[in-house]
Amino acid sequence: MKKCSMKTVLSSMMLIAFLLLAACSSGNDTGGDSGETASSSGGVLNIGLSSNAATLDPTLYTGAYESQIMRSIADTLIVYDQELEDFVPSLATNWEVADDMMSYTFTLRDDVYFQPGEYQDGRQMTAEDVKFSLERSAEDSAQNRLEGVESVEVTDEFEVVVHLEEPNGALLAMLTDMGNIIIPEEEVEGWGDQFGANLVGTGPFSLEEWQTDQHVELVKNEDYWGEEPNLDGVVYQFISDQSMMTNALRTGDIDIATDITGQNREVIEQDENLELLSTPGLSITYLDMNFQQGPTADPQVREAITKATNIEEIVQGVHQWGGGTPANGPLPESSWGYDASFEDIQAEYDPEEAKEILDETDYAGGFTIDLYVLETRSNYATIFQNQMKENLNIDVNIQVSEWGTLTDTISQNNAPLSIGGWSWYPDPYFFLNPRFHSSQHGSNGNGKAYESEAVDELLDRAVQETADQDERAAIYQEAVTEIMEDYATIEFDNLEITTGISSKVKGFNLSPDNSIQVVSPNGINISIEE
Repeated sequence: MKKCSMKTVLSSMMLIAFLLLAACSSGNDTGGDSGETASSSGGVLNIGLSSNAATLDPTLYTGAYESQIMRSIADTLIVYDQELEDFVPSLATNWEVADDMMSYTFTLRDDVYFQPGEYQDGRQMTAEDVKFSLERSAEDSAQNRLEGVESVEVTDEFEVVVHLEEPNGALLAMLTDMGNIIIPEEEVEGWGDQFGANLVGTGPFSLEEWQTDQHVELVKNEDYWGEEPNLDGVVYQFISDQSMMTNALRTGDIDIATDITGQNREVIEQDENLELLSTPGLSITYLDMNFQQGPTADPQVREAITKATNIEEIVQGVHQWGGGTPANGPLPESSWGYDASFEDIQAEYDPEEAKEILDETDYAGGFTIDLYVLETRSNYATIFQNQMKENLNIDVNIQVSEWGTLTDTISQNNAPLSIGGWSWYPDPYFFLNPRFHSSQHGSNGNGKAYESEAVDELLDRAVQETADQDERAAIYQEAVTEIMEDYATIEFDNLEITTGISSKVKGFNLSPDNSIQVVSPNGINISIEE
């Protein structure tokens, strides 16, 4: 078996080693005092989240804002380091990967206790809890957050073996997801459908109060197994309006404001008591073209649309105040699978050539087509609509839809064109397989019904053939080249993760995956100065 210690942690199969771009100014910093924390400073940290939380049940949650809260209450077996370049131990102290990559063995800490709840009084966590939690995720997760796990075997009181249906080099990345936190069975069974409002875990803070649509209050877990939290508690406030979020930060009602966009970026930047932190994120916005039916089933039509799209104009129009840069292909620059050569493959904006290509098809002279999009991305759609009319005489009918209708339409292959966004782990698997593998037909990711035997083969090889990061990256780069040459999608932008913080917040780390870690085994422990 291949062995990984606490410090070498998969040196032979580094799954996550992505390029964290260096900041060039204070406005693009990732945390001014991130290396400094005060010891047990006390106080309560107030964090603004841009959307309400619906549930904290790991099998049911769907939003990043929910995972922010869960991260402070419960733990996963492993976590990323602060740079997202490697894994570090959390509830697991070390792990071993079988030579055939069909199983992973985890050694667990023996000093971890659950927070006291309604149905247990703070008992010790054992391998049985890991088995229960991971198998529950594999069987019941609404988002398939532990796809491909066949079973979890308890081999000792503090050791488990995770057995896979097939080799999967991306398993460790999956295990960092909040959908795979370790929880006590008694609380899950006891609360039933209400467990999502009464989450119990092993984390640095315990759930104290949840006022629907207002806030969630956490208090320090005095029996936390890791480094003692500097804070006495954390309050997550739900503030959906961006201007209200910014004002709350300026008045001191909150200490951290998330998802800052538009003119609010400048407002925060000009306040001497605040700091605007921004970094390229693991997030892209794209336009998908139906690969199987309608005008875009013709590869020349897709090529014409691609070359008639002025991506620079779209990005400048949407991000007047900053917050996004033009994308080069389906992988964000912060993914370790990204390669600078993708910029050379990217189709150049050439409306004259685009018109000549379209005139060679059955759709010469233009046509009418529907574009499905959320209200929040309608600005992308409007600029694209104008470009298509001007350059190709294509009439784009913008169909603004709410989330449920949009995903149903796309998943059923009923969207001729659609605009979406994708955010996930640095591992290319999570960006490419859901959007381009033929096995994902009928899903929101590949509702366009893209299909390529060559791409399927490459994507399969990248997780089944090797666990070496460099070898996997080379395979993914081949796959991206194939995808881009098929003109199945147009990537608009690589979004930045932008957060505003008060100057009294110390030890904050702005992560490209947009996770807010208050206390983490990777060395983060936020404090506040009054």
